[in-house]
Amino acid sequence: MWNKPHLLNALADLLMLVAGAALLAAAAVWLVRVPSLPVRQVVFAEPLLHTRRLEVEQILPSALKGNFFSLNLETVRSTLERLPWVRKVNVRRIWPAKLEVRVEEHKPVARWGEGRGELVNSYGEVFAVLAGAEEMATLPLLYGPQGTANEVLKRYGELVGSFAAVGEKPVQVILSPRLAWQLKLESGMLLNMGREQPKAPVGVRLQRFIEVYPETVANRAVRPAVVDLRYPNGFAMRVASEGKGK
Repeated sequence: MWNKPHLLNALADLLMLVAGAALLAAAAVWLVRVPSLPVRQVVFAEPLLHTRRLEVEQILPSALKGNFFSLNLETVRSTLERLPWVRKVNVRRIWPAKLEVRVEEHKPVARWGEGRGELVNSYGEVFAVLAGAEEMATLPLLYGPQGTANEVLKRYGELVGSFAAVGEKPVQVILSPRLAWQLKLESGMLLNMGREQPKAPVGVRLQRFIEVYPETVANRAVRPAVVDLRYPNGFAMRVASEGKGK
């Protein structure tokens, strides 16, 4: 072996690689354990509209364990995502002692149910918060069986577009446990749209009503209180001061 320089060179290279790896490992251990590299600042990339600073200050310190390198970013992320208004969090390190936090808050577009303090965000997700009564009152009311929030929100959007053509605005959309649709307009009119029917889908029956709305409804001295759209070939109207309409 001593007479084979190429083997000696290979062995020397190998020893240098091992030594270098050991040095890097030792440096990594030192960086993780050294107490002189603490996280000194946590900055939020964007202002928080709904989440209060006090809520963050109460929950965040428990997640800031370790130094700049050993701090668990996943723990920081999951801790902040427990706050009611927080939907999603991204965290990254900024050398030498800073964390940048980017928070996506829920954007409420509707109330969900009654009396539960639940809202629906723009993704059709239900979340619970302590929102102000005035803020809640301005939002439409949606409700349906568990897991149907996204479907109900989508239907609400379609109804807003449909009734804009006749100057009406939906304020409440409910999907019953039997999957029957009910709509309330800002004028107070209640529309029973019923369930989806293979030969007469809800959308077809609704469009038929909207097409005749200007002549059949808008021109009446007294608007109907309830409209029943569950008939495959027509609809019925009832005025509050009358019996059954036609």
